[in-house]
Amino acid sequence: MKIAIVTDAWSPQVNGVVTTLQRTASALGKLGHEVRVLSAQGHKTIPCPTYPEIRLALWPDKRLAVELGAFAPDAIHVATEGPLGMAAARYCVARGLAFTTSYHTQFPQYVRKRLPIPEKLTYALLRRHHSRARRTLVATEHQRRELVAHGFGNVVLWSRGVDTELFRPRGREHLPQARPIFAYLGRVAVEKNVAAFLDLDLPGTKVVIGDGPDRPELESCYPAAVFLGFKFGVELAEALSSADVLVFPSRTDTFGLVLLEAMACGTPAAAYPVTGPIDVVAPGVTGVLDEDLGRAALAALALDRERCRRAASTWTWERASAQFFGHLVQARGGRDLAARVAATALS
Repeated sequence: MKIAIVTDAWSPQVNGVVTTLQRTASALGKLGHEVRVLSAQGHKTIPCPTYPEIRLALWPDKRLAVELGAFAPDAIHVATEGPLGMAAARYCVARGLAFTTSYHTQFPQYVRKRLPIPEKLTYALLRRHHSRARRTLVATEHQRRELVAHGFGNVVLWSRGVDTELFRPRGREHLPQARPIFAYLGRVAVEKNVAAFLDLDLPGTKVVIGDGPDRPELESCYPAAVFLGFKFGVELAEALSSADVLVFPSRTDTFGLVLLEAMACGTPAAAYPVTGPIDVVAPGVTGVLDEDLGRAALAALALDRERCRRAASTWTWERASAQFFGHLVQARGGRDLAARVAATALS
């Protein structure tokens, strides 16, 4: 099958959306499908307000229509709600084409943290966009219920995976700081609530892995914390393997791939009991969920690292990608084929 994925989020951006789409495209390609990712690359762009490293396509309709027309995909997935995603939805609606969308980001909450725009208004705009799709894919059951409660229809699950060849126990010596080492991994931005982690009264060392617009201010306010910037590949896996606990302070993530990446390295997680962690963390096995994040972090120190690794290994990109493909097929009316794909993924 020829599959087009239209996304405003793509490399060189570093985030969970990009990782998910890259892994999904790769897994589908290995199964013999032809996947083409249509991103802002090649378009005239402007920097996204408050996120200048994210480039938004300007007036993408014409070029996108040419690209989609030339590729002639059997299925179109609209991954994001930015200019490209909106243009792709318009393209499909104008031609009577079935398409799917995904909801990766809690935009109503993100926008509200930066601008005095009511969440109700942002939800209405997103609901209008996603209502035109045959399926809206979300990562967790709690996120599905939340969108349904806000009036979204045809919301289905598309889970996630982790590369257990890359993310695996790699020794504990790669971070030389005083132990216990509590690590944060992700964007250093207001919606990630990193300050809640840095404010915790914890022994040992707090380490921040990642970068973003709030890093200079947080480095100034928390001089005792260690800011490592972005880490990739083996270096990232070594840092996660060396940490004692991954602390995940976000209350607005839809999943949290970094939770799986840490667990696959044997590192337990501490998080709030909110959408994302609730569906990913097995309390008392792979992490601790508590409204008192400091208490969760300290309790997670006692968890068995090998059990974390074993639990994470059940989350595979092959299964997640088969689930994704099944929804594409169902959106086109091919329920029997979708059922066979799902059965193969679970075998």
